[in-house]
Amino acid sequence: MFGLRADGKRVKGIDPISKIVPHIMNHRYDAQNMCKYGFRCEPLDDFIKAENEKGYKFTYMHILMAGLVRITAMYPWLKRFVMNGRIFERNSIGFSFVVKKEMKLDAAESLVKLEFNGNESIYEVKEQIDNAVKENGKSEANNGTERLARLLTLTPNFMIKLLVGMIKLLDNHGMLPKAILDLSPFHTTYFVTNLKSIKGPAIFHHAYEFGTTGVFFAMGKENMEPVVNRGQLEVGKVLPVDIVMDERFCDGFYFVKALDDLKKIFEHPEVLTEPYDNNPQTEAAG
Repeated sequence: MFGLRADGKRVKGIDPISKIVPHIMNHRYDAQNMCKYGFRCEPLDDFIKAENEKGYKFTYMHILMAGLVRITAMYPWLKRFVMNGRIFERNSIGFSFVVKKEMKLDAAESLVKLEFNGNESIYEVKEQIDNAVKENGKSEANNGTERLARLLTLTPNFMIKLLVGMIKLLDNHGMLPKAILDLSPFHTTYFVTNLKSIKGPAIFHHAYEFGTTGVFFAMGKENMEPVVNRGQLEVGKVLPVDIVMDERFCDGFYFVKALDDLKKIFEHPEVLTEPYDNNPQTEAAG
């Protein structure tokens, strides 16, 4: 209430245009921009092979999330979100993603939420991801998010609608308890979808109106495509990533610069093996 929230701090001193934009575009679906990125897989494959020889088994998902942790530490505006016409900066770098318990059509799914401070190396990011996947991939797994959803849905349908409406109202005014914010996968910096794991294409996933998620990354199955390498046309393996962004808390220049440095990180993933030193002058590729 009054611009205070448990999951973030209100940003002050912003320019008038940035301040008024959330009132012009009231909804996240009003303000979503979409773009496609294709990352060359060869540097990623070389990194994965080298680390595998050391005993570390990395995937593209590990590298993507570690790269986003690093890029968000470098560009902290990416932690921002809009709520009730105000711009806030999140207390941490949050990720939400889905873990399917079995590769079957009728298998259940778990929503997982992780948080980072931005200093982590890729080894620390990998450990959190692997632990979460292992724990929530069990058929009997029942995390806090699932327990909360089950509690809400024990009531009749009209009560579910009333309870969810109350949660939205409290959230809108900054009165949603921290315990619920911590469990909600919709209150996070990034929502990441790994469609590559099910051999699916990258998609533009809609931005959720509920919660505070400002950026959605969807990673699809890699493709063989024509690419230019040192002025020569050749065939290369490309990882497609489709991105949906809420434009109200970052301008286009900021997003483009951040994504450009993310691409540099993908070209040199070895920079992620060292913790980030929080020096704004640190370059993505060293």
